[in-house]
Amino acid sequence: MKMQWILAAALGALSLPALAQDKVKLVDVVELSGAGATAGTNWKNGIDLAVADINAKGGILGKQIEIVHYDTQTNPGNSRAAVQRAIDEGAYAVLGPVFSGPIGASMQIAQRAEIAQLVGGEAANLTKQGNQYLFRTSLSQTAAMPKIAKYLKDTVKAGSVAVVWVNNDFGKGGRDAIIPELEKSGIKVAVDIPTEQGQADFAADAIKVKNSNADAVFVYLNEEESARFLRAAKQQGITKPMIGETTLLGAKVIELAGDAANGVKGHVGLSIDAPIPAFQEFGKKFQAKYNYASDHNGLKGYMAVYMVKWATEKQKKFDKKGVADTLRGATIKPSDEPGILMETTIEPNGDLDRESFLAEVKDGKQVITATLPKIKP
Repeated sequence: MKMQWILAAALGALSLPALAQDKVKLVDVVELSGAGATAGTNWKNGIDLAVADINAKGGILGKQIEIVHYDTQTNPGNSRAAVQRAIDEGAYAVLGPVFSGPIGASMQIAQRAEIAQLVGGEAANLTKQGNQYLFRTSLSQTAAMPKIAKYLKDTVKAGSVAVVWVNNDFGKGGRDAIIPELEKSGIKVAVDIPTEQGQADFAADAIKVKNSNADAVFVYLNEEESARFLRAAKQQGITKPMIGETTLLGAKVIELAGDAANGVKGHVGLSIDAPIPAFQEFGKKFQAKYNYASDHNGLKGYMAVYMVKWATEKQKKFDKKGVADTLRGATIKPSDEPGILMETTIEPNGDLDRESFLAEVKDGKQVITATLPKIKP
């Protein structure tokens, strides 16, 4: 009996590593509370949907994905600690954060560990620091702003623009990227208005915009603040075109702003309303699972997991450093990995190049009005 017990214990001990080897661990470091909760929750839910889909089809190279989420509370210090914890716990890759400030505070940790970090941030400076392990899941401000300036000049016919931006890494990056593009297009900046993250009252800012008599307004704020500004602008009777980037036309902004969002136009990097069947199918699955419509962050989270899957299967082995090496400079096509949803080129610095869209909010819904080509054919 004693010998049987020893044998069973030994077999049990041997099975523990075997069980561990049957899974690959991804750690999501994300804003589930605080100012980034809306974006972070969409990102997390997109990740969970991808993990469920992949695991149901056998996982990655036969291993099931184990996903762990750590809430950073939209705090840069917490983000640093969470990325370090992910590395200490043997994460195969790090997903997140979404906000640019927390990304900037944490990305050197993943870089030192030589582990791929796939993030949702759009601030231009993130990929200008020579970090070979940082990868975007969305277009950068550097890629988006020329498209917006062209739209303002050619379609809106604006000679002057009021620029309203949030005073954080995301907002400052957007402001610093759009103003040179406006100047190149011969568009005057009528007024340059910084606002604060979490700001509740935008009446004074709306009055400044109105008094500037600009031909159009470029709005670059986080979700809740975008909605508050749109409501304030409506209350001040501002009828000039409201132009923005992906966030301004997102589902949460439309929900919170109500009819004040109608007529908003701009550039959209990702959208479940885009004329791409794979995007629309994702939107239906997300709605069925979570009972609300995904914004662009849900798509980004979903595609981030598939970027890791594609790189791993491309190298035909689990190699943490190899994930980054394989992603760098790659073009992923839906014909090779359907979960990537649309053809995506990953630049050597971690930026992305792919098609994007022009959109308008009509009757409380985002409507895609045009498809824009990749920057590099």
